[in-house]
Amino acid sequence: MDLATLIGMIGAFGMIVMAMVQGGDISMFVDVPSILIVFCGSPFVVMMMYSMSQFIGAGKIFGKAFMLKLDDPQDLIAKSVELADAARKGGFLALEEAEIPSPFMQKGIDMLVDGHEADVVKATLGKDIDLTLDRHKAGAGFFKALGDVGPAMGMIGTLIGLVAMLQNMDDPKAIGPAMAVALLTTMYGAMLANLIALPICAKLELRGVEEAMNQTLILDSILAIQDGQNPRVIEGMLQNYLAEGKRPAPEE
Repeated sequence: MDLATLIGMIGAFGMIVMAMVQGGDISMFVDVPSILIVFCGSPFVVMMMYSMSQFIGAGKIFGKAFMLKLDDPQDLIAKSVELADAARKGGFLALEEAEIPSPFMQKGIDMLVDGHEADVVKATLGKDIDLTLDRHKAGAGFFKALGDVGPAMGMIGTLIGLVAMLQNMDDPKAIGPAMAVALLTTMYGAMLANLIALPICAKLELRGVEEAMNQTLILDSILAIQDGQNPRVIEGMLQNYLAEGKRPAPEE
């Protein structure tokens, strides 16, 4: 579970609800026509931009912002050093029975065991990295589109409310509800974009970068193992992927 996403979203909504409560009766901020226009209308608009399977799959993509578990780069480095040491002692065939938790790393090791050339390994795994980024960009693009559409639907609701208000200027009782639709749809559109859609888009883009970085680390380790480099040299090279504060202190 990604606590940053969960706590951030709950906290943002919580602060807004608290502000609403301080302003009086919270029911004044609830308007069914405005909810229909923004929260029901916006997904239908986004649906037109994607295939039905992509639209249905958006729920699964949404969950990745909260639940996607990535391998720790430090664990990947440790496993790479272990595999490099095993390969130097027993050859690539010694890696055949190694326990490798990462499917991407397992694919690379299998290619070494099968005797593929370095160019083939690099091209194959590099293509996988590109496709990983493309998949994450596609998922983030869905929520980017929702973030763009939400405020626009809010503006449409505002115009509807203003038209209704102007049509009933002779009826003071009708002006209030019409103005509520006009203002609340704008607020709902801003909330949908800035509290849900755009943050989820940014988190999915971050997930893509993190996963691609892990895969690039693995690719470099696979090529180094294939080249027969010393495990200590491989470890030092791969530690460049870590933030400076997470790198082990140099030995004196």
